[in-house]
Amino acid sequence: MNYSFTERKRVRKSFAKRVNNHQVPYLIATQLESYAKFLQADKPAMSRLTEGLQAAFTSAFPIVSNNGYARMEYVSYQLSQPPFDVKECQQRGYTYHSALRAKVRLIIYDREAPTKVKEVKESEVYMGEIPLMTENGSFVINGTERVIVSQLHRSPGVFFEHDKGKTHSSGKLLFSARIIPYRGSWLDFEFDPKDILYFRIDRRRKMPVTILLKAIGLNNEQILANFFNFDHFSLTANGGSMEFVPERLRGQLASFDVLDENGVVVIQKDKRINTKHIRELEAAKTKTIAVPDDYLIGRVVARNIVDPDSGEILAYANDEITEELLATLRDAGIKQLETIYTNDLDSGAYISQTLRTDETADQMAARIAIYRMLRPGEPPIEDAVEVLFQRLFYSEDTYDLSRVGRMKVNSRLNRPEMEGPMVLSSEDILDTIKSLVDLRNGKGEVDDIDHLGNRRVRCVGELAENQFRAGLSRVERAVKERLGQAETENLMPHDLTNSKPISSAIREFFGSSQLSQFMDQTNPLSEITHKRRISALGPGGLMRERAGFEVRDVHPTHYGRVCPIETPEGPNIGLINSLALFARLNEHGFLETPYRKVSNSKVSDEVVYLSAIEEAKYVIAQANATIDKSGKLADELVSARQAGETMMVSPERIDFIDVAPSQIVSAAASLVPFLEHDDANRALMGANMQRQAVPCLRPDKPLVGTGLERIVAVDSGTVVLAARGGIVDYVDANRVVIRVNDDETTAGEVGVDIYNLIKYTRSNQNTNINQRPIVKVGDRVARGDVVADGASTDLGELALGQNMTVAFMPWNGYNFEDSILISEKVVADDRYTSIHIEELSVVARDTKLGSEEITRDISNLAESQLSRLDESGIVYIGAEVEAGDVLVGKVTPKGETTLTPEEKLLRAIFGEKASDVKDTSLRVPSGMIGTIIDVQVFTREGIERDARAQSIIQEELQRYRLGLNDQLRIVEGDAFMRLEKLLIGKVANGGPKKLAKGTKIDKEYLADLDKYHRFDVRPADDEVASQVEAIKSSIEAKRKQFDEAFEEKRTKLTQGDDLQPGVTKMVKVYLAVKRRLQPGDKMAGRHGNKGVVSKIAPAEDMPFMADGRPVDIVLNPLGVPSRMNVGQILETHLGWAAQGIGKRVDEMVRQQAKQAELREFLKQLYNETGRIEDIDNFTDEQITVLAENLRQGLPFATPVFDGATEAEIGRMLELAYPEEVATSLKMTPSRQQMILCDGRTGDQFERPATVGVMHVLKLHHLVDDKMHARSTGPYSLVTQQPLGGKAQFGGQRFGEMEVWALEAYGASYVLQEMLTVKSDDVAGRTKVYENIVKGEHTIDAGMPESFNVLVKEIRSLGIEIDMERN
Repeated sequence: MNYSFTERKRVRKSFAKRVNNHQVPYLIATQLESYAKFLQADKPAMSRLTEGLQAAFTSAFPIVSNNGYARMEYVSYQLSQPPFDVKECQQRGYTYHSALRAKVRLIIYDREAPTKVKEVKESEVYMGEIPLMTENGSFVINGTERVIVSQLHRSPGVFFEHDKGKTHSSGKLLFSARIIPYRGSWLDFEFDPKDILYFRIDRRRKMPVTILLKAIGLNNEQILANFFNFDHFSLTANGGSMEFVPERLRGQLASFDVLDENGVVVIQKDKRINTKHIRELEAAKTKTIAVPDDYLIGRVVARNIVDPDSGEILAYANDEITEELLATLRDAGIKQLETIYTNDLDSGAYISQTLRTDETADQMAARIAIYRMLRPGEPPIEDAVEVLFQRLFYSEDTYDLSRVGRMKVNSRLNRPEMEGPMVLSSEDILDTIKSLVDLRNGKGEVDDIDHLGNRRVRCVGELAENQFRAGLSRVERAVKERLGQAETENLMPHDLTNSKPISSAIREFFGSSQLSQFMDQTNPLSEITHKRRISALGPGGLMRERAGFEVRDVHPTHYGRVCPIETPEGPNIGLINSLALFARLNEHGFLETPYRKVSNSKVSDEVVYLSAIEEAKYVIAQANATIDKSGKLADELVSARQAGETMMVSPERIDFIDVAPSQIVSAAASLVPFLEHDDANRALMGANMQRQAVPCLRPDKPLVGTGLERIVAVDSGTVVLAARGGIVDYVDANRVVIRVNDDETTAGEVGVDIYNLIKYTRSNQNTNINQRPIVKVGDRVARGDVVADGASTDLGELALGQNMTVAFMPWNGYNFEDSILISEKVVADDRYTSIHIEELSVVARDTKLGSEEITRDISNLAESQLSRLDESGIVYIGAEVEAGDVLVGKVTPKGETTLTPEEKLLRAIFGEKASDVKDTSLRVPSGMIGTIIDVQVFTREGIERDARAQSIIQEELQRYRLGLNDQLRIVEGDAFMRLEKLLIGKVANGGPKKLAKGTKIDKEYLADLDKYHRFDVRPADDEVASQVEAIKSSIEAKRKQFDEAFEEKRTKLTQGDDLQPGVTKMVKVYLAVKRRLQPGDKMAGRHGNKGVVSKIAPAEDMPFMADGRPVDIVLNPLGVPSRMNVGQILETHLGWAAQGIGKRVDEMVRQQAKQAELREFLKQLYNETGRIEDIDNFTDEQITVLAENLRQGLPFATPVFDGATEAEIGRMLELAYPEEVATSLKMTPSRQQMILCDGRTGDQFERPATVGVMHVLKLHHLVDDKMHARSTGPYSLVTQQPLGGKAQFGGQRFGEMEVWALEAYGASYVLQEMLTVKSDDVAGRTKVYENIVKGEHTIDAGMPESFNVLVKEIRSLGIEIDMERN
């Protein structure tokens, strides 16, 4: 097996039974690929595919002027380099974007000869700015990272459904069909309870469907011919004869005696016709059956009947036959008659009945009726009617089925080809109505709208393209209007186009769309999950309030595509989902999942991706089916699925097999070990709560994992990966420098990679992002190896919490109802300490009275309060501050106040005192204590920078120069090495230090020379001389390139900042707050076992083991049975084994055991069960490093649905605790429980308790963020009541029920002050404050402001209301 540099340091022992050859795909590939398709930035202009921006441009252009003499064509587009990189955009609050420029061609035709081109102008037109995606799949919009969530919406196409009998009281099923385009009008067809078929356009008023059929060009005869079979009759003087069609007679009641050709009665009147009768008629070679007139009356004429002599129409198609009509036909000598064939069973007369309710006569009348429905009140002018009807479904400008829609329509209407026009055709409409009528007649099935074959995913690229198209169509309209003036006013293309509509559409989408969300950055998992989220909400999707149970439910087609576990609790349950681990999107936007092909019960390595529709055709086995050595399915019957049903099948019938057992769950759910032993509800909570885990100061890998930790950590982008292999040249806390392998560099390229690490940076959720190098100088790394750990990662593995020794037992009521008791040692060791970074900012504006000033010179402030500020008035880095401390001094001019004579006198005596400014400094908010870690100063263009801003710029430039010098040092070192290799042993033509011609160059000679003089040596060989010259010029080119880069950086830093209007200066201060674990913090395991810390007990009071070790956490055993999350117990056992094995390795290392002994023990650990690890190929040094990293415990991987069995856990416990150790620790024989002692008394507890190691997370619901108290503060404007909530510094609500409680207690004075002076009695509360200040504790309650509001409300209704004054 191939281990990476970091994997080799600490190998996870895996219990996986199945070797999974199919790797988990790159987890954020959907986002990256979708946006790359949209931009196509890396493709040359001429070879771009028609998708994304290219498709939008080609659909909008060419634009032709109204008079037809000018036309604008699109040639190509290009995206410029972004002006600032991602980090600069985040610091300055800019959007990370690129300018889009399109090359367009303006063609002006000659007015005399319209086909002759008069002139052609070509130019580049600025088309607005397009945000770029960062390499981790997010966008930086106005300085904050955002994610565009993919949307699951109903696929365009045609759908058939029924109302499940809910509409009509009789419970009759009313069938309906709907044609949904990608953009354009919806077309609905529906039956009403009387079986009349109607259609609606865009959910408007319904009309009989035959109006639409006439509008597309059918007449009554054609309509009937399309929907019915005809019965043929020959009329005789009395009665007639009917053509004998066996199928149509079977099952009917004979309303007359049926005779055969010879006049013999075959079927008597009122008998039901059965198969025997039909056979007798066929045996008698019956061609026609004599029928009486009664049989004809009431039937419906299928075609117009014309008098052959006069040409008069005797009966119209769809007329009922009456006695009078029969007489008329006989008189006119009509011999042949056709009627429509209907029956109650499988061919109802629905269209015929509908035709009777339809009053329109011909195509024009039908189109006018549709026009009147869509444009009520407008006069139907013939041209307007035609244009409207064409634009409804037949015009590419207004109607687009899209490729997906056309594919879905054709497949649903059972057509062989899947391609076709993107607009509707008359055949589509007709076929849809036919299918709907067939459904009503009992043929075929309705569609399941929750099937993932009928729902598709719209990704970032597609959503952005739709917005871009919307903007472009507005531009198109504007250009069309101005094109007419292009030739007269001699305009260029850029004069005609205005990019504002495009920019605003894009800005609105990325800034405020429901699908553009503030990235959840609490930890790497929450980041990756957010990018893999799929939402059914958003524009064009569902509404939370209207979504029913079916849409939210798990559907069989979710298997391997959408996770059945991970979804929010609450109103969004089932509407927001997560992509399953292996799922991907196909070209049409449908979710696919991979399967391995099985032929003749042999499993191959060929992987095939199937969508939900394709999957229904096959029989698919589960990944845990037993496979023998030869790769064949071993069992006689295999559990398999077909079309959503599970069954047992023989192996020969199997077509595919799942690629992995974890295929059905998402990334977050697959990080829960023993997920298969947890109840679904708790698994959901467990998966969701991992996303809320706060990164700890010292990350600790989970001892019991699932093997996916490394994949998630790497794909999330928090760890730093080596872009190319090489040797580590330099490491410090801020950067890692790697000298790249020769075979991975191209000629003239820098053979050095510098990784600048992110240090103490604030995430969107104020958690701390900090990277730490995990390599040392001289290490050899390969491409893709982890070079530095990020937040919540440990040696390149995801580490969301800490491994805690837990005991399941009650402890004096402190773990009642899910409370958690924690040892003080955990807090002392900083196990759960986390750093949170707060960004506080202050702006200086130009006000009417003058500009605000950031300064240290603030009156009325003691020197002690200004002690942390520098001469510019800004706090210095490293200062420790607490609530109320001044961070940035700022004064604001205030209006001139009239002075009292005393003040005037004082001013005159003591000179002008600057009292016309007020102190508006930035102070630390309440409840915050921390250290200043960074300060940034932004100054508007044209305003002089203060000393602090200049020093910040200097530091930044110095850092940048340092990086460049490093690169240059390595590049030059590399070049001089190559030069030395090149020159040594070659004959010289001369050189410095009087080198004689013909001398061989040796090492000593070169060592004496100054490095740069070595280029002056003149080799005799021309080839060598040219190589020397190439090396020299490459160094010079690099130097020049670095100097240019430095200058560019200097320009960026020294140019003014783009601030909001009226702002002259902005200062951002970053404050790092340390949060230790304390009572009130929420904690949780990975199995939905959450609780709140109730007490932090001294370590000496905690229950302890026989060897004196106290446990870290005491949990309540009652939290397990009713919740049915047994996974936590299995995790605890396996964690206990992991820790025990770690202790054994630790002892071996401390006793300096022999390498062979250590190697044997490791082989025993790794290779007895589960996945085989290649320990033999490790060098002795690598074995030592591995053992060193296992001393804290052997990390296990127990993959989801393929994890450790009870027997395996037992075996690991035996390895960890040999007999003598288990006895000394007072363990039970199974080693899963032990006798503990009470820390306070020292007595043993009477029963053994389950003790083990569990990975416990601290969640982002910290008591520090929730604690809040207020004395006075802001009030609501209208009611004058205190605001609510911590963010507003609000008060506590004393609501209706609380008032009842005080009334019940008769506490009238308490109640009075609650409702008056503590709330909205404005005068009263001011008076109370004054009284408290004076030391008089009296209360004068007055009139609450809300009463005045009530009075005003009543007066506004026109009712006079006044207070009676006694």
